[in-house]
Amino acid sequence: MTAHGTGDSPLGRALLRSMHETGASSGMVYELAADEPVLHLAAMSGIPPPVLDPWTRIALAAPIPVAIAARCGRRVWTSGQQQLARDFPRTAVALPYDFALGAAPLNDGPVCRGAMVLLWPAGHAPELSGAECTALDAACRRLTALLPTQDSADGPAVVLPPPARTAGPREAQAAVDFAERLPGGCFAVDLEGRITALTTGAAELLDAPESRLLGARPWDVLPWLADPVFEDRCRAAVISRRPTSFHACRPPHQWLAFRLFPDGRGVSVWVRATVRAGAPVIPYPTDDVTPLRAAQMYHVLHLAAGLTEAVSVHDVTELFAEQIVPAFGAQGMLMYVAEAGRLRTVGQRGYPPEAVEAYEGRLLRTANSPTVHALATGEPDFFTSAEETERQFPGLAGLTGMAARAVLPLIVSGRPVGCCVLAYTRPRTFSPEERQVLTSLAGLIAQALDRASLYDTTQQLAHDLQAGLLPRSLPEIPGLSVAARYLPATRGMDIGGDFYDLIRLDAHRVAAVIGDVQGHNAAAAALMGQARTAVHAHATAGVAPDEVLARTNQLLTDLDPELFTSCLYVLIDLRTHEACLAGAGHPPPVLRHPDGRTGVLRMPPGLLLGVTPDARYHATTIALPPQAVLALYTDGLVERPGADLDEGIAGLAADLADAPYGDPDAVADIVLKRRGAQAERLDDVALLLLAPTGGD
Repeated sequence: MTAHGTGDSPLGRALLRSMHETGASSGMVYELAADEPVLHLAAMSGIPPPVLDPWTRIALAAPIPVAIAARCGRRVWTSGQQQLARDFPRTAVALPYDFALGAAPLNDGPVCRGAMVLLWPAGHAPELSGAECTALDAACRRLTALLPTQDSADGPAVVLPPPARTAGPREAQAAVDFAERLPGGCFAVDLEGRITALTTGAAELLDAPESRLLGARPWDVLPWLADPVFEDRCRAAVISRRPTSFHACRPPHQWLAFRLFPDGRGVSVWVRATVRAGAPVIPYPTDDVTPLRAAQMYHVLHLAAGLTEAVSVHDVTELFAEQIVPAFGAQGMLMYVAEAGRLRTVGQRGYPPEAVEAYEGRLLRTANSPTVHALATGEPDFFTSAEETERQFPGLAGLTGMAARAVLPLIVSGRPVGCCVLAYTRPRTFSPEERQVLTSLAGLIAQALDRASLYDTTQQLAHDLQAGLLPRSLPEIPGLSVAARYLPATRGMDIGGDFYDLIRLDAHRVAAVIGDVQGHNAAAAALMGQARTAVHAHATAGVAPDEVLARTNQLLTDLDPELFTSCLYVLIDLRTHEACLAGAGHPPPVLRHPDGRTGVLRMPPGLLLGVTPDARYHATTIALPPQAVLALYTDGLVERPGADLDEGIAGLAADLADAPYGDPDAVADIVLKRRGAQAERLDDVALLLLAPTGGD
């Protein structure tokens, strides 16, 4: 993570105030990106920055507390690790510590600006108190007013809480003398684990000079502390705000006891010699290898949890790039899929374009590369230097600019589905533990990539079917401006039963139709195509609106598809500036008058199409003068779980009234944004805006 600043900014000061007033021990502020549905970490306090490496960028659709708070506009609360594991297993796996968590949206009216996350020490009450809720609401208002930030692109600001007290020179010397008199030794580490101060006794017990220890992480400079358990204990102390302890054996056989005392600025550690009779001595690496770290373990766990929810190939590659590449300190990443005997790149980081293009589409049986070799043998390869790579694959190191690399074949049931590569610009030795973890990880990625490839194929087929059933373009009608939008549901197949059409009848008359077939599958799409064709045929035959629906209903009833269809048909006369409408169980249209007043047109709803063959429908005639806007839509635009449908329709009317008059395409985009249609959608959304201009 690239961080900046120490909190001397309005956002940093507001975050510290929020933590103080709510009693929280740690806090994070996320800002919603302007050009993509992603939350960016803007500021943080009281938590080690490496802990948040997996969460510097969070997709708005992610099933984790901060994304849900921003997406749904509500507070999310978990009182401890048990509830976190039950409600948010992906978060709990990567943060296996005991703490309470609250996430709240940062909303500017109906517009989401981001979200805030606060952590409380372990042992918090099951619910937030009234005072905490009040303080949290006030904090959200203050933070929202400071978004968007101007410097979030530089990385999140790491905000340090003020020290409990400051000391002058004499008192500082007295504190040093006090620490030196304590039995054993003491040292302090910051939130990133770096030693900031230590006593003579601590340096003697750790058996390392003070100059080597200051500014370093203990597990980086002391091989016997390289076990991930020790780094994990430091994280646990800071996040849970609970003292903790562990034992370690300093070679050859001296056991040391460590006690950790955390706060929002770091950890104070007391160390003393002890005896652990019969305790096994933990081996440590003696050669120049990189041991497995706690951070790597949690990145792997986070990836494993995320892969269970990854849907597309893009999801899989992004998870790998965001979690594993930084966890193992790699500077480059490549992910290939094997298709029809050729390599196809589906994701990459850090490689020059010419290196990616050199192997794109190459035949597996002829290409000479580590990727092809790993796919042929089914075994991972680890190259520790450019020289080792050059001996087997001449020219590769120079082309890619990479020295060391881990090449991991992706195998599913004995079948190669792809390959991923972690690459390093400098020589690197992979420890046996790292090799084992990366090899196991390749199996998880292979399964996820195989599922995602099948999903992407299905999605493409669904998209092609949908595109074939909806009109590719609407006819240009003199005197009428039109805007149409269709958004599929974000869950399930990318296909549904919503449809619309615009039909030129003669020089002065035009028909518009919008409808919604039950379901989000191929059957719904097929019925939608039949309904749209039937309406089009009856409309061009000059049939009145109520009769168009009656005849279409008879056809759908005869087909007996076991699915029902709502429909709204509008016949517009551009010469008389009138519209004749007939509905079949469809949400009522919304009309914005030329003076800006907006109202819902309450008309006879009619029976859904396909219920009974003898259903009758009624037509309603309204004035539709120039500068008016008639909005036809499907229920996905106005329905919300747990909310009244009439409230949703009234909200659409208000959004249409507030939108500035102008191009219907611009009005449609504004309405969709205010309706939240760009976020998670449980149903398809179709919108058709009709605006007479008065021209011929």
